[in-house]
Amino acid sequence: MADLTAGSSGNTTQAPGMVATVSGAAEVTGGLTGGNFVESDIDEELFKFNSDDTPLMNLMLRAKRVKVNSPEVDHYMIDESRSVMTLPEALAEQTKMQVTLPLAPQDQNLPRPYTTLLVKGVDGYTPDGMTKTTGKELMLFVVAIDPTTNNPVVRAVNGKKTHKDNDFSCIPALPAGTKLVILANSLYETQKEVDPDLIVPQPSRVYLQKRGMNQVVSDYFESQRKRIPFSKAIIAEQAIANFKVRGNRTLWAGRAGKFKMNVPRMGQQYVYCTEGLRWQFKRELMHTGRWTVEDVIALAKMFFTGEDVPKTALLLAGKNLLEQIQCIDFSKHPEIQITTKTNSVGWLVTNFHTVFGDIEIKREPTLDRLGWSNSGALIGENRLVHYVYSSEHSFSDRVEGEEATRNGILIWDALALKGSCHIWINGDGDTPTDDVFSFSMWNSEEAPEMAEDGDLFYLTADCPGMSKLARSGQIWMAVVTSGSDGLEHLSWSPYSGEL
Repeated sequence: MADLTAGSSGNTTQAPGMVATVSGAAEVTGGLTGGNFVESDIDEELFKFNSDDTPLMNLMLRAKRVKVNSPEVDHYMIDESRSVMTLPEALAEQTKMQVTLPLAPQDQNLPRPYTTLLVKGVDGYTPDGMTKTTGKELMLFVVAIDPTTNNPVVRAVNGKKTHKDNDFSCIPALPAGTKLVILANSLYETQKEVDPDLIVPQPSRVYLQKRGMNQVVSDYFESQRKRIPFSKAIIAEQAIANFKVRGNRTLWAGRAGKFKMNVPRMGQQYVYCTEGLRWQFKRELMHTGRWTVEDVIALAKMFFTGEDVPKTALLLAGKNLLEQIQCIDFSKHPEIQITTKTNSVGWLVTNFHTVFGDIEIKREPTLDRLGWSNSGALIGENRLVHYVYSSEHSFSDRVEGEEATRNGILIWDALALKGSCHIWINGDGDTPTDDVFSFSMWNSEEAPEMAEDGDLFYLTADCPGMSKLARSGQIWMAVVTSGSDGLEHLSWSPYSGEL
């Protein structure tokens, strides 16, 4: 007999890998012998499966279903095209008609010839080019692409003129960090050809994992079912519950992999392991300490105001994160509404209302099992894709050479994130995933003292300790440099990269 101590509480009530026989059942029901089963009353509710134990799997079953013809899928996390660029270095005031605009390498191909760009925070001029129009911003026109630097060559539409009769205007000084908003193109009178938008989305390879569950019941066990103090149906229900709970853990934390196995009588075959949702997030909030109303509002702002705007925000939270959010002091924010409602999935959730949108909060027990009780996932419910290679199906076969029946379930699928709105809240001190945008909240007038080079901070309060220009709602980056004294010096600069 195998080790029967398999329950999470240490009770000998589960026998993984064991066939359902009368003698085996006796071992896990108090050590009764096979001939001494009694018809006792039981609490069937203990065996019933509660769908709230596997929220992520339930979301997967509601997600967009895509049937595929291979266990390997090229998944495209496509969102809206970028609309804003940041000027990485200052541009001095120009006296020439046109100038090459210095952009970061990742931005150089975004503005094509004949595109117009709105320069945020820089005032334009009246049509005669002599008077600044306060509050009416400058607009640039992309003339061509500089073949040497690959940067756009631009001219001002409403810039400053040296003489009001000039046909062209000059570009005023543009400070570093200036935001450039990409507007529509503007064509000349007879023009009909423009550069096409080159959209080459970069796919990620997703493996679909084949999961299965078997249950073997002996004919003698089946014939004795009326005398056994739990029915075959309840055993099967609990087996399915285990199958779903373990599958739910895989949907969160599984790691992608593909390898060969030597199968008797079948030769070499591939085994696929799917990538868990935890490792698919492109944004991570590194959070420590108490949560505040400002933190939650800032989180909602980042979620609902990016390039990819979802319809709903669902926060699946570990128990400690859920407790921290419930204990937020709302006394200074009477306008904040915290209500309980039944959402579109049918769950009873805590609804956190902000001006940017509502966040529905629900506990995810699986995160506690995985050691992420202080963490959570802010997910756009309509931004999930369920890839299916083989739909879930059940089977029932006679076991060759035995007086028993094998019942089972097989499914071959994967879950993937779509879009870039999703945010992983990393509250357990784990190292951020490679190639993600990771940031922390900062709510103090003093700058962080222990920051490392490249650390990003979302400010929920003005921070003159960083800079007199550091305002609430901005993201600032720590810059560590080595001085002539041989010591490292910490300075701060506004973050101008992608979010």
